[in-house]
Amino acid sequence: MAGGAASGGSTGDTYAPARGWLLLPAWVTLSILVLAPVSLMLVYSFLTKEFRGGVIWEFSFAAYDQFFCNRGLFGDEPCSIEWTYIQIFWRSIWQAGAATLLSLVIGFPTAYFIATRPERQRAIWVFLVTIPYWVNLLIRTVSMKFLLRDNGPMNEALLGFGVISEPLSIINTNLAVQLGLFYSYLPFMVLPIYAAVERYNFALSEAAADLYAPRWVILRHILIPAVKPGIIAGCILVFVPSLGSFLAPDLLGGAKTFMIGSLIEEQFKGNAGNWPFGAAASMILLTMVLILLLVFARAQAREGAR
Repeated sequence: MAGGAASGGSTGDTYAPARGWLLLPAWVTLSILVLAPVSLMLVYSFLTKEFRGGVIWEFSFAAYDQFFCNRGLFGDEPCSIEWTYIQIFWRSIWQAGAATLLSLVIGFPTAYFIATRPERQRAIWVFLVTIPYWVNLLIRTVSMKFLLRDNGPMNEALLGFGVISEPLSIINTNLAVQLGLFYSYLPFMVLPIYAAVERYNFALSEAAADLYAPRWVILRHILIPAVKPGIIAGCILVFVPSLGSFLAPDLLGGAKTFMIGSLIEEQFKGNAGNWPFGAAASMILLTMVLILLLVFARAQAREGAR
């Protein structure tokens, strides 16, 4: 009895004594590449700007005060809300949300199509989706700018087919930025949804169809709830990097499409930068992202508890 329990019924973790050592490489990597840079940014956000760039090691709330307060030209007026940076944040959220929605609209059918192909063909389709990631993001964004410009291939083709009578001015617009973000992060939407659809039991859809359920009802009440974790993962993987992106706004947008990633990047360039302000904006962005992720996590936990 005892021997049987020990050999067949034990549920103990065989590697429990070595668990700490097994996790050590991951903890060291996270500490060096994640915790250390974030901690450095946090410290820098509370330092004083040096006139020629860099920081002075004097504690100050000036960077956060600059972000939230408008104290006039000479900085001696009472604090009033600084709407400039709040508007940049809101524009970033809106742009990232639009790119995420566009990626979902295109990515969900694409993932479903790939997951429903014969097993031998799926690897080929996944390979085709990931091919753009063999090229650097900067090169892909510049290529998108070349494609969308007034005398680019897209306008030349539309003019040649008589679809339009004059070139479409897309560069330096919100649409150009959204297309750039969509093109940059679409695979991040397709792959998680594909993995979820691939595990989906299609017998559920067949049973619903046998009971005369319309396709829209099957999609809304059976398929989407079953693959919802993949959809949420894809939305997070697209929204979060889109929120802090600066290549697409810089290369495809203009002054009216300035996003928070561009604002942060500008603060660390050359001697005119403001490192503490850039670090403060980074920490505000990080805090906002963490809050959004916590809201998602709590919503998922409540749904799971039900």
